[in-house]
Amino acid sequence: MSGHSKFSNIKHRKERNDSAKGKIFTRLGREIAVAVKSGGADPAANGRLRDIIAKARAGNMPNDTIDRSIKKAAGDLNAVSYENITYEGYGPGGVAVIVRALTDNRNRAAANVRGAFTKVGGNMGATGCVSFMFDEKGLIVFEKNGKIDEDELMMLALEAGAEDFSVGEETYEILTPPDNFEAVREIVENARPTIEILSADVTLMPQTYTSLNNADDQKKMRKLLDALDEEDDVIDVYHNWENETE
Repeated sequence: MSGHSKFSNIKHRKERNDSAKGKIFTRLGREIAVAVKSGGADPAANGRLRDIIAKARAGNMPNDTIDRSIKKAAGDLNAVSYENITYEGYGPGGVAVIVRALTDNRNRAAANVRGAFTKVGGNMGATGCVSFMFDEKGLIVFEKNGKIDEDELMMLALEAGAEDFSVGEETYEILTPPDNFEAVREIVENARPTIEILSADVTLMPQTYTSLNNADDQKKMRKLLDALDEEDDVIDVYHNWENETE
């Protein structure tokens, strides 16, 4: 996301680096495969697939690569065996961290995520140990292209069931309750087709933030996030580290 949005620190992302290494394409390919398996290969009838396509485009995944991933998943449904697994734990200084993985090898994913925590003095805990500190929210990010009145877009989103609207330097961001996410996205998208959706996903927002005032803890926290980003199985990392936005 661009600009100084109030929603900007809800998820740790490194798409630019991942794209250079090809890792994000691997991750998105897995998400596309799971979406196709669960809802079919037609984006018009599969809202989850539409959201993943928007996410893929935001990550600079070429359209032909997206199309090939969809066709491959549709033609080989029995080979898609990825499962969603969520890990929770504490990083340096007590920072709460949630890791979402999409993997075909549960043991490998758990070992690698646990190792990333352990190397920086953090620890991976039991399910629920930090998730109570986060709220699940739908987040829709639109390109700010000057083709629509800002107030009009805000009213449209709020009337559709959104709970907040934020303006960044280059984006509009709509926050929704999870149950309203799909409806808000479809209503805004259909009413204003000239606006490009840069990303659309149900995400996690921390209720409170943790500051790391110790330089060593900050270095270790960055090392943890970088290590998790290196894992192909890891799809999303959420945390409540306040310093990252400074």
